[in-house]
Amino acid sequence: MDTRYHQLAGVLTGFSTELKKGERVLIDAFDIPDSMTLALVRAARSRGAVPFVQVHRARIARELMKEAEEDAYGFHSKIELARMKGIDAYIAVRGAENIFETSDVPADRLKLVMRKMKPVLDWRVKKTKWVVLRWPTPSMAQQALRSTEAFEDFFFRVCTLDYSRMIPGMNALKKLMEKTDRVEIRGPETDLRFSIKDTGVIPCGGRHNIPDGEVFTAPVKNSVEGEVTYNVPSVYQGTSFDQVRLVFKKGRIVEASSSNSERLNEILDSDPGARFIGEFAIGFNPHIREPMRDILFDEKIAGSFHFTPGQAYEQADNGNRSQVHWDLVQIQRPDYGGGTIAFDGKVIRRDGLFVPAALKKLNPDHLLGGRGKKR
Repeated sequence: MDTRYHQLAGVLTGFSTELKKGERVLIDAFDIPDSMTLALVRAARSRGAVPFVQVHRARIARELMKEAEEDAYGFHSKIELARMKGIDAYIAVRGAENIFETSDVPADRLKLVMRKMKPVLDWRVKKTKWVVLRWPTPSMAQQALRSTEAFEDFFFRVCTLDYSRMIPGMNALKKLMEKTDRVEIRGPETDLRFSIKDTGVIPCGGRHNIPDGEVFTAPVKNSVEGEVTYNVPSVYQGTSFDQVRLVFKKGRIVEASSSNSERLNEILDSDPGARFIGEFAIGFNPHIREPMRDILFDEKIAGSFHFTPGQAYEQADNGNRSQVHWDLVQIQRPDYGGGTIAFDGKVIRRDGLFVPAALKKLNPDHLLGGRGKKR
């Protein structure tokens, strides 16, 4: 077994979920090698936890969803919710041989499945210790424009980063955001204005997602004005989108266009909350610099932010509710057109680099121990 499997399993069962003796942990294995699943089982047992395993296959899931029925998924949701209520921790490792596997599942069937399974997701997020990550596959290497071996090396380097180095800078950013009312974001085809007053701020440094590296909040629901164009391509519900542009009035998305505007608007019309923003986050993982159409990586890109239509998280809540939660990303480094983020009139990040002294600890040079790219 690759020794890196054991190292990663140790991070997930230790730093990320802090498994304790007697705790029940559900390991969700989505198209990953059995060896990694075994490494997780052994790592959980070494900490005295009790592992349970569920194995998924994307092609089988697609077949079930293609003709999904209300009663069938209602029953399935009850079973999964009952199990989740007996679980203390949840670890999901998700591989994808084909990120477009569900692209031909009818939109109404996907909507039904998401609606029926939402109670399971809500319980898992709110009531368990959890961590979710992708698994490196040749298709991911293609998305990242790398060889399979080079991408695997990148993956394990990112996922086993010393996330403790992020803590001082994240705490400083959290403190500043908690005092902030008005946010202004400017860049190419982007001029956003909104409030984040009293909505809660959450730092993310390897506890729930691997890779990690963001601090998020939620805008006051009706405060968003202006427009944004996302320069990172996105895959959502099995469909690819490029150059998504959103226009806001009183918090609501009133115009939406992209390389697939029809499907974009179908998703935004899933329910009333899908046209409001549920999350605003600033990303700063120093290893992740280029988009690869995988949101768990792309939303952490150094020098990026994401502005998310749909459901707000309970920890940073503006009251928006939706079955949609779609992280859309813009990179503000100079090689992507630059841009600024200002809090209450003061620029805190320019062209992807933090300006205040306390926040410079989130710049790549510090997080990589002086080995980051200097600009």
